[in-house]
Amino acid sequence: MEGELYRRLLPGETAGMRLQPQGSEEAKAFVNAFLKRSMPKKKAEVIQDILTQKAVVLEHYSQKKKKPKKKKPKGFTAKQRREMRLFEIEPEQQRYAIFLPLHELWKQYIRDLCHGLKPDAQPHMLQGKLLKADLHGAIVTVTKSKCPSYVGITGIILQEFKHVFKIITKEDKLKVVPKLNNVFSLEIDGFISYIYGSKFQLRASERSAKKFKLKGTIDL
Repeated sequence: MEGELYRRLLPGETAGMRLQPQGSEEAKAFVNAFLKRSMPKKKAEVIQDILTQKAVVLEHYSQKKKKPKKKKPKGFTAKQRREMRLFEIEPEQQRYAIFLPLHELWKQYIRDLCHGLKPDAQPHMLQGKLLKADLHGAIVTVTKSKCPSYVGITGIILQEFKHVFKIITKEDKLKVVPKLNNVFSLEIDGFISYIYGSKFQLRASERSAKKFKLKGTIDL
């Protein structure tokens, strides 16, 4: 094998390859130098042992390519959302009857969340879950308010923002009711819960991690 490796190339074999014929000693020196450069971590004795026993797999040290950082997609700004009217409900869609199925879905969601709303359930446990639950689809009533015109408004919550509820009433009127200075009540399967809006000024997505004080307060 060694003799074949270091054999002088015949003139016909070098034609077109632009190679200069070398003697066996020169070829041997070239191969040894090439293998030493290709496998710098191996000793000369090891290289010779590999060379005489089996095929040589030249080691390749490539630089690790840095993975490009993925850019997080940017969401719409508040101005863009307003211009695109993403949160606006079209007048023809402002019908109480349209959203009654949403209310039925919300009731089933609360029953599953509270494990059936059993009569022997502890009220403070249910209250704590309701305060963290999604209220889209709940029927609420404004029971107390510093603005008398809000008292008595009842309807299905269509949208919840940080500071306001958008409610559709039975009269098919869309009301925007601020949370501040208002107390809301909601009823499901005989259980009534009160929400103090001044302590409830959070987005729906933020309430799940919020710890509420279950002790009532008379402050609006």
